[in-house]
Amino acid sequence: MKKIILIGASGFVGSAILNEAISRDYKVTAVVRNPEKIALKNDHLTVVKANVSSAETVAELCKGLDTVVSAYNPGWANPDIYNETLSVYGAILKGAKAAGAKRLLCVGGAGTLFCAPGLRVVDAGVIPEVILPAVKSLGEFYLNILSNEKEIDWVFFSPAGNIAPGKRKGEFRLGKDDLIVDKDGNSNISVEDYAVATMDEVENKAHHQERFTIGY
Repeated sequence: MKKIILIGASGFVGSAILNEAISRDYKVTAVVRNPEKIALKNDHLTVVKANVSSAETVAELCKGLDTVVSAYNPGWANPDIYNETLSVYGAILKGAKAAGAKRLLCVGGAGTLFCAPGLRVVDAGVIPEVILPAVKSLGEFYLNILSNEKEIDWVFFSPAGNIAPGKRKGEFRLGKDDLIVDKDGNSNISVEDYAVATMDEVENKAHHQERFTIGY
């Protein structure tokens, strides 16, 4: 049976990925801080309560699994979200490598995408101040750490500028480093279609040690 470990499976994006993975008959180990937040019941789902701030804990959780999907988020209301995002994602990377995992797929952010030549979204003045620390830290993890990683086959999957609940259309566009916009200049994706593309990547392994993005 196909297996993955999904870190942050109870969050906004994580729960969508969890539903998509289960619908494709994956056996999922869902790692969360609060197991009670996962209402889904399925014979292929194992829910594990764990703190992934320790690389050793992550390594133990990931042992024997080829693919690690991380939708980790410290919580938008977390006052130390900047530092925790950097430190915990570093621990997840280190732990996945120590466990011998072959693939690490990270749910990324749109902040480091280019919205104009030489201009990244994070520097364009369009991101609300309240979420800027998290956007910056996830971007720094990608640019300064993940981009230099050579030992594991990683992927950083940036959503469109706006990711929201919607429909599972199964139709979207993929790109690399540029924000994908529609004919009106809007950058959107439903969380359901983001989950579809995430699991497509898990199955097809189309990207290797690189970032890619999605949009309608």
